[in-house]
Amino acid sequence: MKAVVFHGPGSRSLEEVPDPEVTDERDAVVRVTATTICGTDLHILQGDVPAVRPGRILGHEAVGVVDEVASDVHGISPGDRVLVPAISACGRCRYCHAGHYGQCIGGGGWLLGRCYDGTQAEYVRVPFAHNSAYRIPGGVTDEQALMLADVLPTGYEVGALNGHVQPGDVVVVIGSGPVGLAAIMGARLFSPSHVVAIDKAEPRLAAARRLGADVTVNDLQEDPLSTVRSLTDGLGADVVIEAVGSPETFEMAIKLTRAGGRVANVGVHGRPITLHLEDQWPRDLTITTGLVDTCSIPALLRLVECGQLDAGKLVSHRFGFDEFERAYQVFASPADSGAVKVVLSAD
Repeated sequence: MKAVVFHGPGSRSLEEVPDPEVTDERDAVVRVTATTICGTDLHILQGDVPAVRPGRILGHEAVGVVDEVASDVHGISPGDRVLVPAISACGRCRYCHAGHYGQCIGGGGWLLGRCYDGTQAEYVRVPFAHNSAYRIPGGVTDEQALMLADVLPTGYEVGALNGHVQPGDVVVVIGSGPVGLAAIMGARLFSPSHVVAIDKAEPRLAAARRLGADVTVNDLQEDPLSTVRSLTDGLGADVVIEAVGSPETFEMAIKLTRAGGRVANVGVHGRPITLHLEDQWPRDLTITTGLVDTCSIPALLRLVECGQLDAGKLVSHRFGFDEFERAYQVFASPADSGAVKVVLSAD
């Protein structure tokens, strides 16, 4: 089969590799019909994820058709159209029982494209398939379902849910990349009074407006603090979702949050940050962090199926699988391309 293979920092190629096989009683093999590229894949190619060794097939998000299931896989059968999420869950450990699949200690967690060969291939072996592959309702398209493999659950769970967004809240989302946009969509489900998007790139701010932000701030040209205070009688935001992952944006999140407010950190931080507790300790702030669990996928699928959540709006570019190199270039240059999420389709 064809697959996108990592060969060390800065190096990837589309090549012929052996088809995956069932090796555990809880495995399934899925024929991939659509996959996508994540910012984490770019981090891997930059050498930021040393756990990913040369020779690994990239990717951790897919939609496809079940080709084979092992003896202990129930709930899916060959021929079923399924969503393969970024997180694999054993379903048996303490964390899985609580829905915290990202913290699985039974052999799961983030496996695909990291410890196991990933989804940017014609076929993928799905571990713990009884709990890590979801049948897709007939009214949900491949593109809509694919957005639920990682980006939408991340914005929803780590952003909106961890931030405890409530009706009437003023919610600020710092960063209008794919995860920030997903956080905007997730926050909108809870009827906030305002959603403020902050970014430096006008194409991304335009996407934020299209996906639910009613106020946008280009922080190269405007002062976010003044804008937020004008909406909140000078208090600050009820919830700030940090979706960039830099010391500067984290410190901005703290400054924009009112006393008693919540900061939901979604961004992946590659550098140390400073939390000025000498200034912040009396302000009664709640700060959360987290890795996506993907436990919200069944609920999000229902929302997509009934039309309350248009997940397909996150897709900005479409490519054939053989065009993977162009897809990577477009996704890695959003300021020029306007890319949000790209879809690589086998058809």
